[in-house]
Amino acid sequence: MTDDDRRAITAAMQRLFAGTPLRSSGKLDIVSLAQEAGVKRNKLTRKHTDLKDLFYTQRRTRDGVPDNEVKLREQIAALQKTNQSLRDERDRCRLDQRNVRSRVARADHRERQPLPRLTQPTVRPAVSG
Repeated sequence: MTDDDRRAITAAMQRLFAGTPLRSSGKLDIVSLAQEAGVKRNKLTRKHTDLKDLFYTQRRTRDGVPDNEVKLREQIAALQKTNQSLRDERDRCRLDQRNVRSRVARADHRERQPLPRLTQPTVRPAVSG
Protein backbone atom coordinates (compact mmCIF):
# COMPACT_ATOMS: atom_id res chain seq x y z
CA MET A 1 0.00 0.00 0.00
CA THR A 2 2.88 2.38 0.73
CA ASP A 3 4.30 2.14 -2.79
CA ASP A 4 0.83 2.75 -4.24
CA ASP A 5 0.43 5.80 -2.00
CA ARG A 6 3.83 7.13 -3.04
CA ARG A 7 3.03 6.66 -6.74
CA ALA A 8 -0.35 8.34 -6.25
CA ILE A 9 1.23 11.26 -4.41
CA THR A 10 3.95 11.67 -7.03
CA ALA A 11 1.42 11.56 -9.85
CA ALA A 12 -0.77 14.06 -7.98
CA MET A 13 2.22 16.41 -7.60
CA GLN A 14 2.85 16.24 -11.34
CA ARG A 15 -0.79 17.00 -12.14
CA LEU A 16 -0.93 19.90 -9.71
CA PHE A 17 2.27 21.46 -11.02
CA ALA A 18 1.07 20.94 -14.59
CA GLY A 19 -2.19 22.68 -13.70
CA THR A 20 -4.32 19.67 -14.61
CA PRO A 21 -5.91 18.48 -11.36
CA LEU A 22 -8.46 15.67 -11.50
CA ARG A 23 -9.83 15.52 -7.96
CA SER A 24 -8.91 18.78 -6.24
CA SER A 25 -9.15 22.53 -6.57
CA GLY A 26 -5.67 22.68 -8.08
CA LYS A 27 -4.21 24.87 -5.33
CA LEU A 28 -0.61 24.13 -4.56
CA ASP A 29 -1.07 23.13 -0.94
CA ILE A 30 -0.98 19.91 1.10
CA VAL A 31 -4.76 19.64 1.32
CA SER A 32 -5.11 19.71 -2.47
CA LEU A 33 -2.19 17.32 -2.87
CA ALA A 34 -3.83 14.83 -0.50
CA GLN A 35 -7.19 15.17 -2.28
CA GLU A 36 -5.53 14.80 -5.66
CA ALA A 37 -3.61 11.70 -4.54
CA GLY A 38 -6.65 10.18 -2.84
CA VAL A 39 -4.85 9.83 0.49
CA LYS A 40 -5.47 11.30 3.92
CA ARG A 41 -3.55 14.43 4.74
CA ASN A 42 -1.86 12.90 7.76
CA LYS A 43 -0.15 10.35 5.50
CA LEU A 44 1.63 13.25 3.84
CA THR A 45 2.44 15.11 7.03
CA ARG A 46 3.55 12.08 9.10
CA LYS A 47 4.36 9.08 6.92
CA HIS A 48 5.60 10.53 3.60
CA THR A 49 7.37 13.62 4.89
CA ASP A 50 10.00 13.35 2.16
CA LEU A 51 7.31 13.75 -0.51
CA LYS A 52 5.74 16.61 1.45
CA ASP A 53 9.14 18.35 1.63
CA LEU A 54 9.72 17.73 -2.08
CA PHE A 55 6.31 19.23 -2.84
CA TYR A 56 7.05 22.35 -0.80
CA THR A 57 10.50 22.70 -2.38
CA GLN A 58 9.11 22.50 -5.89
CA ARG A 59 6.33 24.91 -4.98
CA ARG A 60 8.86 27.43 -3.66
CA THR A 61 10.96 27.22 -6.83
CA ARG A 62 7.85 27.90 -8.89
CA ASP A 63 6.60 30.66 -6.58
CA GLY A 64 3.46 28.59 -6.08
CA VAL A 65 2.45 28.91 -9.73
CA PRO A 66 1.39 25.88 -11.81
CA ASP A 67 2.88 25.35 -15.27
CA ASN A 68 -0.31 26.23 -17.11
CA GLU A 69 -0.49 29.55 -15.27
CA VAL A 70 3.14 30.30 -16.18
CA LYS A 71 2.28 29.67 -19.83
CA LEU A 72 -0.79 31.90 -19.56
CA ARG A 73 1.28 34.66 -18.01
CA GLU A 74 3.75 34.41 -20.88
CA GLN A 75 0.90 34.59 -23.39
CA ILE A 76 -0.55 37.60 -21.59
CA ALA A 77 2.81 39.37 -21.70
CA ALA A 78 3.17 38.66 -25.43
CA LEU A 79 -0.39 39.86 -26.11
CA GLN A 80 0.21 43.04 -24.11
CA LYS A 81 3.33 43.71 -26.17
CA THR A 82 1.39 43.14 -29.41
CA ASN A 83 -1.43 45.34 -28.15
CA GLN A 84 1.00 48.15 -27.37
CA SER A 85 2.59 47.95 -30.82
CA LEU A 86 -0.89 48.09 -32.39
CA ARG A 87 -1.71 51.16 -30.30
CA ASP A 88 1.53 52.81 -31.42
CA GLU A 89 0.70 52.04 -35.06
CA ARG A 90 -2.82 53.44 -34.59
CA ASP A 91 -1.39 56.65 -33.15
CA ARG A 92 1.03 57.00 -36.09
CA CYS A 93 -1.86 56.50 -38.54
CA ARG A 94 -3.92 59.14 -36.76
CA LEU A 95 -1.03 61.59 -36.95
CA ASP A 96 -0.55 60.84 -40.66
CA GLN A 97 -4.27 61.31 -41.20
CA ARG A 98 -4.17 64.71 -39.49
CA ASN A 99 -1.20 65.76 -41.62
CA VAL A 100 -2.96 64.73 -44.82
CA ARG A 101 -6.14 66.56 -43.82
CA SER A 102 -4.12 69.68 -43.06
CA ARG A 103 -2.39 69.54 -46.44
CA VAL A 104 -5.68 68.99 -48.25
CA ALA A 105 -7.23 71.93 -46.41
CA ARG A 106 -4.31 74.19 -47.34
CA ALA A 107 -4.45 73.09 -50.96
CA ASP A 108 -8.21 73.63 -51.03
CA HIS A 109 -7.75 77.08 -49.52
CA ARG A 110 -5.18 77.98 -52.17
CA GLU A 111 -7.49 76.83 -54.96
CA ARG A 112 -10.28 79.04 -53.66
CA GLN A 113 -8.09 82.12 -53.66
CA PRO A 114 -8.73 84.32 -56.68
CA LEU A 115 -6.03 84.24 -59.27
CA PRO A 116 -3.94 87.35 -59.47
CA ARG A 117 -5.05 89.71 -62.19
CA LEU A 118 -2.97 89.66 -65.23
CA THR A 119 -1.97 93.08 -66.40
CA GLN A 120 -1.84 93.99 -70.03
CA PRO A 121 1.71 94.15 -71.21
CA THR A 122 2.70 97.57 -72.25
CA VAL A 123 3.62 97.72 -75.88
CA ARG A 124 6.36 100.14 -76.64
CA PRO A 125 6.72 101.42 -80.08
CA ALA A 126 9.70 100.13 -81.86
CA VAL A 127 12.42 102.67 -82.23
CA SER A 128 13.74 102.99 -85.69
CA GLY A 129 17.06 103.72 -85.91
